[in-house]
Amino acid sequence: MDQTRVNAFPGAWALDGRTLYFATKRAADALVALVGLIASLPAWALIAAAIWLEDRGPVYFYKECVARGGTVFRQVKFRSMAPDAERATGPVLSWKGDPRITAVGRLLRKTALDELPQLINILKGEMSFVGPRPQRAVLVRGYLQEIPRYALRHLVRPGLTGLAQVYGRYHTPPRQKLRYDLLYVRRCGVRLDLRLFAASFLVTFKGRWDSRAGKR
Repeated sequence: MDQTRVNAFPGAWALDGRTLYFATKRAADALVALVGLIASLPAWALIAAAIWLEDRGPVYFYKECVARGGTVFRQVKFRSMAPDAERATGPVLSWKGDPRITAVGRLLRKTALDELPQLINILKGEMSFVGPRPQRAVLVRGYLQEIPRYALRHLVRPGLTGLAQVYGRYHTPPRQKLRYDLLYVRRCGVRLDLRLFAASFLVTFKGRWDSRAGKR
């Protein structure tokens, strides 16, 4: 996918001074993801059973997303929509009261449990716990045509949560979400990551992830 591959950035966006931070973050991501995978295995079994029993459809949903440097990876989630949700429309954002979302899926989306399989993406180094939310490759192609600076969000690994997810909303316009993402790229560090991680737990506790930016 050459359109999304990032080759050069303005000097003001250089991240060379944070080499230690990124190395430490990657090690922490891998360790926490591994522990999280092992600890959450019983939940995986229960969620998978609930999804399958509702409509006998596939348990997982896969989508091609853009990662650091413009590379493309296969993001995995627990399926929260009907098996043929995009057959007629292709990739489109969901909306309030979207009939494609299943009963089990609605609960999963409120609590972000549909994102649990992305621990695998984090363990593989395709994602981080904190960073700009990975966008679908098919959407990124359009965003890069309309918003040239959009490629700058690919300077860092995409995250399970980030500024746009905590402080934005689902239908926040792409340009506004990009402002959050680029603010993170500029200021990313241990303190900001910990703040966003803690804020994400609060959103999970309140069951409000379905209204946040970044959901399918």
